[in-house]
Amino acid sequence: MRHASPFVSAALAALAAATLAAAPAPAPLSATSLRCEHEVDPLGIDVAQPRLSWQLRSDARGVVQSAYQLEVTRDGRKVWDTGKVASDRSVLVPYGGPALESSRRYAWRVRVWDGGGRPSPWSAPGHWEMGLLSSGDWKARWIEAAQDEGAKASQPAPVLRGTFAVKGKVRSARAYVTSLGLYELEINGKRVGDQLFTPGWTSYHHRLQYQTYDVTGHLRAGENAIGAMLGDGWYRGFLAWKDKRAVYGDRLALLCQLRIEYADGRTETVGTGETWKSTTGPIRSSDIYNGETYDARLERPGWSAPRHPDADWAPVVVVRPRERSLVAPAGPPVRRIEEIRPVKVLKTPAGETVVDMGQNMVGHVRLKVRGPAGTTVTLRHAEVLDQTGNFYTANLRAAKQQVTYVLKGGAEETYEPHFTFQGFRYVAVEGWPG
Repeated sequence: MRHASPFVSAALAALAAATLAAAPAPAPLSATSLRCEHEVDPLGIDVAQPRLSWQLRSDARGVVQSAYQLEVTRDGRKVWDTGKVASDRSVLVPYGGPALESSRRYAWRVRVWDGGGRPSPWSAPGHWEMGLLSSGDWKARWIEAAQDEGAKASQPAPVLRGTFAVKGKVRSARAYVTSLGLYELEINGKRVGDQLFTPGWTSYHHRLQYQTYDVTGHLRAGENAIGAMLGDGWYRGFLAWKDKRAVYGDRLALLCQLRIEYADGRTETVGTGETWKSTTGPIRSSDIYNGETYDARLERPGWSAPRHPDADWAPVVVVRPRERSLVAPAGPPVRRIEEIRPVKVLKTPAGETVVDMGQNMVGHVRLKVRGPAGTTVTLRHAEVLDQTGNFYTANLRAAKQQVTYVLKGGAEETYEPHFTFQGFRYVAVEGWPG
């Protein structure tokens, strides 16, 4: 067996040393992906001791956390510091500082120590903001539409609006909103948030969820307007079997409060009350099971914008509903998460035009159509076709799952249902112009 010369051995050793020296050192342990109550920078929570979580990151293998330190501040002032805590815990560590205050924003950061006792840098900061923690924080008043609302059948959806003045440069603004029924909120002609079917389904006799929105970018100096449309939803619509309707109540209502914080430190609260007005609009009926009827000819352009003519609107009714707990949502909201395009259009043996979406789903159809004013397009939804290839809805029992849209005419019109959704793969289309 031949051996390498001393010169070759020395060269190989030098090369190995150079290679090791050139290799990057493992990055130190760090804390990333900060979460508060499972969310990134949540807005409007009402947990008295929010739980904080983070992830560990290192390029080295076998690295563990041996300790952590949490720091919480408000307006730049420290309110809680754990000091170094010997623990490998990094999930759902409860806040343990002074009592948290309504509508206040808190910043927090964390650093950790590895198994060798080496500290990480401080993490990038996370944030959370408290909601309204007591009933006394609510200054707005519950309002109902003035229109008669029968409990036996779905009625035209109430539309409500109010105006207010912004008196200076706004640093931040929050809207706290809930309803009996479902709501969609607009400020100055722009929809607030991307959540659907708010405030969500709860045991309405005992509690109502409210949503918190950052509406800083919606406001402008001077006159502003805010408006909401209401739908029956689970609160007043058909629910379960045997034609049960209005299980929780027979009148829709809205509670909306804005907290405006000005750049000079002033705060102002405005909200629903006796100065608001109400009418009806293009949603002629809406129901979770039965669908929605929308007459675009009855739209009121600019209805949630300042200076909209509302002389023909009626004053709202201020009410005092039964006592319920107002709580922040306990889970994630409903949102649009995916768009699916049809895979084919069928003509069934019965002669119906049916669009095949390619998969069963829960969602709704976005309709784009052009035609004469008054043209009525009807969409019926089903999960399957029968064995002969015809549209099958017997499994839906009494649920209609039907959306009806009446065109206003002119340019191409786009419509999505507001207060209903369907479970379907197939859509039967009737009345399509052209």
